[in-house]
Amino acid sequence: MKAVEKVLIFDSSSLISLSLNGFFPELKELKKLFGGHFIIPEDVKKEVMDNPLNVKKFELEALRLKELMNEGILELPSAIGISDKQINPITNEMMSKANNMFKTPQGNIKMIHDGETACMALGRILENKKIEFAICIDERNTRMLIENPEAMKELFERKMQTTVKLEKNNFAFFKGFKVIRSTELMYLAWKKGLVKTKANGKLLDAILYGLKLNGCSITDGEIEEMKKMK
Repeated sequence: MKAVEKVLIFDSSSLISLSLNGFFPELKELKKLFGGHFIIPEDVKKEVMDNPLNVKKFELEALRLKELMNEGILELPSAIGISDKQINPITNEMMSKANNMFKTPQGNIKMIHDGETACMALGRILENKKIEFAICIDERNTRMLIENPEAMKELFERKMQTTVKLEKNNFAFFKGFKVIRSTELMYLAWKKGLVKTKANGKLLDAILYGLKLNGCSITDGEIEEMKKMK
C-alpha cells in the first residue's frame, strides 16, 4: 500500500450540508486537488448511507453518497489500512468521556453520537501514525467540545436554566484536533474556481449562507469575515 500522506475525515453533518446544497460535483474536484484520502468511518456510512437507503425521504441523497463511494471519492478507513477493530475501542472510550463530561442535577448531558466520535477516534489513530489529517464537522456541539468545552458549559446553563458541572479531567481526550466546516471547504472550492455557475459577485455569499441554512454551524459574523478574505 502506498504511504498515506494526508486525510480529510468527514462527519455526517458536513456530508448532509454538502448534499443539501448540491455540492458533490465540487467535492469530486476538491478530491483531485487534495492529493490525499477523503475518509468516512463505518458509523458515518451507516448514518448517511446504509440507514437512509431504507427511508424514502432520504433515499436519493443516500444513493448519491453511495455513488461517491463507488467512484472512490469517499473511502472507508480500510482503504488506508485501519480497521474497525482499531477504531471501535477508542470510539467507545471517547463517547463515554464526552457523555459524562457535562453533569446537571437531572443527569448527564449526552454530547455526541457514534459517527462524530468515530471520526475523532480515527483522528487519534492517524495522529499516532504521524499522518496529517483534519476532520470536517458542521455540528456545533462536537466542534465546541473540541475547541471550547467551557463555552459549551455556559451555553448549556443558559439554554437549560440549570447548573452544569464540568468534568475537566476529560478535556484531554478531545484536544488537538484540526477541525474545518463545509463552509471552509466550499470557500476553497470557490477560491479555486470549482463552483461552476454564471452567477456574479453574490456567489460566495450564496454558497456560505446556503450551507448555514442547511445545517452548518456558522455565525453571520464568521461568514462576513470569510467574505472579506477574498
